Amino acid sequence: MASPQPAWDAGFILPTGVPAHVENASIREVVQLSAGGKAVRLALSNRYGATPLDIGEVHLAASSGGADTMAGSGHVVTFGGKRAVRVAPGATALGDPVAFDAAPLSRITVTVYLPGAAALSTFHWGSQQTSFIAAGNATSAHALPRATAIPGRAFVSAVQVNAAAGSKGVIALGDSITDGNGSTPDHNRRWPDYLARRMVDKGVAVANAGISGARLLRDGMGVAARARFDDDVLNQPGVTSVVVALGVNDICWPGTPFAPAETVPAATDLIAGYQALIAAAHARRVRIIGATITPFQGALPGTPFAGVYDTPAKEVIRQQVNRWIRDSHAFDAVVDFDAVLRDPRRPARLLPQFDSGDHLHPGDAGYAAMADALGTDRLFGRDAH
Repeated sequence: MASPQPAWDAGFILPTGVPAHVENASIREVVQLSAGGKAVRLALSNRYGATPLDIGEVHLAASSGGADTMAGSGHVVTFGGKRAVRVAPGATALGDPVAFDAAPLSRITVTVYLPGAAALSTFHWGSQQTSFIAAGNATSAHALPRATAIPGRAFVSAVQVNAAAGSKGVIALGDSITDGNGSTPDHNRRWPDYLARRMVDKGVAVANAGISGARLLRDGMGVAARARFDDDVLNQPGVTSVVVALGVNDICWPGTPFAPAETVPAATDLIAGYQALIAAAHARRVRIIGATITPFQGALPGTPFAGVYDTPAKEVIRQQVNRWIRDSHAFDAVVDFDAVLRDPRRPARLLPQFDSGDHLHPGDAGYAAMADALGTDRLFGRDAH
């Protein structure tokens, strides 16, 4: 899964890293599955598009590394029996099921051919996974020797797997820490990836709905969590539990180059935001697990954001919110990512061995430790089997 987000203009402090549009081109994305099954179907999103998205052809295949596919593994994806599909603005196209022997944790490629001009107004930033753009219709090509690598995703929002009966689905709803910033690119070392590997023998699929820059209360590098909660969590097939790991950007962004005119929300505002997600999840009988906000003192040194995160007032709000997450019993369960990652000697900072180096995002070891804190009891309750 890759939650769609709207592209922003050049006035924002960070570049999108993807071209504004492509024409007569193919985009190949590499995707690691969680659950395995005998059939898959693709979801292609034009959620933030202002015009129809015309797709000429789509192929999926087994990945052999980089942009390459395994010979003989390719399949054409159809939409209502047709190779081409027009996706209306704001809509998602769901492909027909494709018979495909997908092993758990296997990697596949999805190649989308765009015959006309297509704006990349719906994309996914900072995915820690390289995608590739090639000229013309390269959907069936095994290799793309002249492709351009881009550090993001476009249009492919989910790969759904026809898993075994009784399987459970966990969605991780979060920000850049869930999206895996600070992890090794192209190695699937985000905390939901580590969790997926731990759960692979338990009939549990894990999907990542993290968006870098995501916030609970307000739009950021993606719309506010409540605005996307239905699309990215509750409406996803097979979801039984959601882990909410949001709040750090709500506290840290105001007064920085990300949001210079904003004021920091009160802890009560964040609590009200969590309560809205809890009510929505319970209305759909989805179990919701709250994650504490991780430390950020000294964040982003050597960047335009250095020093503006770690004000005493922001740390006070983080502690107030974490106390409520731990003690209110409003969530069905709590995972204490703060306790997992913080330095006991300096609890406002990440433990050095878990720090990616920017003092905000964990590295690979930190993400593995976060996943280790989530067992089936927390995810599904003590009666889960």
